[in-house]
Amino acid sequence: MKKNNFKIAVFAGDGIGPEIMKEALKILKIISEKKNVNIQLNEGLVGGAAYDHYGTPLPDSSLELALCSDAVLLGAVGGPQWESLDYSLRPERALLGLRGNLGIFANLRPIVAFDELLDASPLKKNIVQGIDIMIVRELTGDVYFGKPRGVKKGNDGKRRGVNTMAYSEDEIRRIAVRAFEIARTRKKNLLSVDKANILETMELWRDVVTETGQDYPDINLKHMYVDNCALQLIRNPAQFDVIVTTNLFGDILSDEAAMLTGSIGMLPSASLGEKTALYEPIHGSAPDIAGKNIANPLATILSVALMLRYSLSLPREAGLIEEAVGKTLKEGFRTRDIYQKNKKLVGTEEMGDTVVKKLRNLVN
Repeated sequence: MKKNNFKIAVFAGDGIGPEIMKEALKILKIISEKKNVNIQLNEGLVGGAAYDHYGTPLPDSSLELALCSDAVLLGAVGGPQWESLDYSLRPERALLGLRGNLGIFANLRPIVAFDELLDASPLKKNIVQGIDIMIVRELTGDVYFGKPRGVKKGNDGKRRGVNTMAYSEDEIRRIAVRAFEIARTRKKNLLSVDKANILETMELWRDVVTETGQDYPDINLKHMYVDNCALQLIRNPAQFDVIVTTNLFGDILSDEAAMLTGSIGMLPSASLGEKTALYEPIHGSAPDIAGKNIANPLATILSVALMLRYSLSLPREAGLIEEAVGKTLKEGFRTRDIYQKNKKLVGTEEMGDTVVKKLRNLVN
């Protein structure tokens, strides 16, 4: 029998997090009401907000909430008021802690150019039109978690910083399998991005991805160095379908690719593990615009759609949310980050309410 009851851990976080999360939860409420799906929302604190209250960015109560949920919906974490804290106490450690404890290893970042926003892209229309890329980023290895790490003073009294790029064969194969499986649902093209001409770790990456590809003869596998990929994303982004890459390279390339669509405020993400997944917009907490009702909530709303598709097995409902966002854009509604001349400039709440209205019409 298809599951009809779901527990969702909700962490609004810092900065614009609470504002954009408020709009996303409106969308979930409609799906729950109109589609007879019981979605239990349980809110908790992470990031700077959690540090201010508990003295830690990821309190035990929030971690337990996440572990007991079918999925985690996150706003954003971080802000300048916490930058002076010890590295172990900074808000961003909550995100890394959630990934590690939940066993999350695959970050999916869809890069889709809406026709209505082509003018918002810094590149020419003919370059970005039709872009539909899925970046699959490994999340648990690389310099983010490798040891040794840190800053220490040497015998000469001068400081030396060390971060270790490290991957095991199993870690690489695990993310490669996920990427090949995703490629099978799309155009059957997979590009693995590395720096195998310089780094031994990346030699292993390329070898293991190639070996894994033998189990997927229907997938067209290619390899590309990361510097060339960064160039090609600007030169000819439409050539890409699914890209699989490391934690560090994926972090950088996905943000670069985000701007092809006109705004980083438009792009959602899904971070998948074996059992639990975490969904969040790829933009940061944007403390400079927090509380001003000008943040773009669409990336968070689209993250809800990803959650319905991957964790709640509700692909039709996910599609309705994406369709509602498309209709909203087609009618000219724009937040400040994607505003174009002669369009309708709206705030965070009005943008969310407009998507809600479109969604209600679609689900009725």
